[in-house]
Amino acid sequence: MTEMTEITDMETIPGESNNQLALTTPGTQPIKRRKKKSMVWEYFTIENVSAGCRRAYCKRCKQSFAYSTGSKVAGTSHLKRHIAKGTCRALLRGQGQDNNQFITPYNPKMGGSEPPKRRYRSPSSPFIPFDQDRCRHEIARMIIMHEYPLHIVEHPGFIAFVQNLQPQFDKMSFNTVQGDCVATYLREKQSLMNFIEGIPGRFCLTLDMWSSNQTLGYVFITGHFVDSDWKLHRRVFNVVMEPYPDSHSALSHAIAACLSDWSLEAKLFSLTFNHPLSEAGLENLRPLLCVKNPLILNGQLLIRNCIARTMSSMAKDVLGAGQEIIKKIRDSVKYVKMSESHDDKFIQVKNQLQVPSEKSLFLDNQTLWNTTYQMLAAASELKEVFDCLDTYDPDYKLAPSMEDWKLAETLCSFLKPLFDAASILTTTTLPTVITFFYEVWKIHVDLGRSITSEDPFISNLAKSMQEKIDKYWKDCSLVLAMAVVMDPRFKMKLVEFSFTKIYGEDAPIHIKTVDDGIHELFLEYVALPLPLTPTYAEEVNGANNGKTNESHQGNLLSDHGLADFDVYIMETNSQQMKSELDQYLEESLLPRVQEFDVLGWWKLNKMKYPTLSKMARDILSIPVSAAATESIFDITDKQLDEYRSSLRPETVEALICAKDWLHYGSSDVSNALVKMEF
Repeated sequence: MTEMTEITDMETIPGESNNQLALTTPGTQPIKRRKKKSMVWEYFTIENVSAGCRRAYCKRCKQSFAYSTGSKVAGTSHLKRHIAKGTCRALLRGQGQDNNQFITPYNPKMGGSEPPKRRYRSPSSPFIPFDQDRCRHEIARMIIMHEYPLHIVEHPGFIAFVQNLQPQFDKMSFNTVQGDCVATYLREKQSLMNFIEGIPGRFCLTLDMWSSNQTLGYVFITGHFVDSDWKLHRRVFNVVMEPYPDSHSALSHAIAACLSDWSLEAKLFSLTFNHPLSEAGLENLRPLLCVKNPLILNGQLLIRNCIARTMSSMAKDVLGAGQEIIKKIRDSVKYVKMSESHDDKFIQVKNQLQVPSEKSLFLDNQTLWNTTYQMLAAASELKEVFDCLDTYDPDYKLAPSMEDWKLAETLCSFLKPLFDAASILTTTTLPTVITFFYEVWKIHVDLGRSITSEDPFISNLAKSMQEKIDKYWKDCSLVLAMAVVMDPRFKMKLVEFSFTKIYGEDAPIHIKTVDDGIHELFLEYVALPLPLTPTYAEEVNGANNGKTNESHQGNLLSDHGLADFDVYIMETNSQQMKSELDQYLEESLLPRVQEFDVLGWWKLNKMKYPTLSKMARDILSIPVSAAATESIFDITDKQLDEYRSSLRPETVEALICAKDWLHYGSSDVSNALVKMEF
């Protein structure tokens, strides 16, 4: 029941003069009214309804409440409840933008040891009405971005947290949040589709096959492309579930679905994958490049090796060969790091011996070969400390011998070139296809020297590793070399130099293969239809978009009246167009600078080389790795976790793709934080 108080407790009534600060009654002294402090009067007005009776009216929904009768005045608690508990429908619809905060009602059932404290309004904090839809949208984004399980919305702890934070928020079910996540995916997909519609060049795809505990395969398809500003992009396009991942048609089915989904049938330039595939499977893939994209070197851009997987396989050979010594060193590191007192003694010995190494010991993650290499490298630099540790710590009896340390250093010498090369894939946003021509060539030459070693351990390990790098070189050297030719710092010169080191007397044959291939590809670009002149149309048409110039000159330059003229140009000027490539190759090399933006150079020179620049743009977008950045150093096959494997394939695709797209931001929905108050 509403508490009634004497009129001496009455607050200043809105609408009455603030100068009327005293009320007199017969036989009494004037009584001063207190100036109102309650926030409710920003939402209510007082009106006289009859003699001696006044009621409080909500400014939003116009509902009336008892205020005063005679000399008795009602309190404001019932007015506060009308606002704070959300019974004012007009306020819930977001009407009004008053600067206010309310008292959060305390509910013992929601948990907590004591009622929440009163929160007073702050003039600098605008009132933002509660928005259920916006909250649902943000929960979906949170789940996608942080890979939380969809069932989190049904967990008691989450429900209690949200109810304490915002009692008006309606509980969500698994089906509801699943639908919201898919809706977010569709929204981001449309935004990405709008973006790639304006991409002037072709697309390269990488395929990464993941397994699951249900023997299902999931093909992660990632697109690589260069935008109109000559910036390289990478986006996950699809995650396609394949029930029979080892079948001949698994990859081709997934690629066909991706091409259809994104309307890329006429824009596919290359495929990079590392999933074992039979010749029949390759035959299923080749038409995707040759038939629908007849310009692409008769399918020679079908890359069957991923450099990250190749280097991981080589690293596994090294770790397998040194398995025993690696275990000894790991046990020593474990002894030091698993006890604070042992670690303190180790540091004490290091300081007394004045060992200059700045590296710190840490245990490796045996599923990531780079961590094992870094553990071995750090331990090798601190081997003197391990050798003397037993004099300070009698319990330490695991010290490796000098022969063990020598073997560990040998393992590091094999792993370091692989580690340096693979690290490039995790740090750069520039085209890697040029860099890896040099990296693969350098590894190939180093292994060739190691094979001639008199140490059988070194020689045998080098042979095993070289077999794998030879296979990669055989499958990918043409693509790598063509990318080098598109770098004005190297052109054919680096190809000639490198091939001479690798092939010796047979080098001219392989050099000619590259030269013939680059000219063949260029001729196919020359044969492209010319709407105006190469690259000129994509800029001029864009600049003239929306203009309705009906002049005779505008009609003459349109691509509708000069189709025959385009054919005439192609037939009579093919030699002239071909010389564009020859002119580029004959010009002197640019100075070699460390920070060189090769795409930026082609952007500046696209008017000088209109056709060749298009070919360079596509070649430089070719990825050498099909693995995601976080999977570069994995030595085990990727497997979808048990929870995601239990979801529908469409939901899995939505969660994985949307996370990738949200990482790059969205132009559709603002990511700005919104301060929610009630």
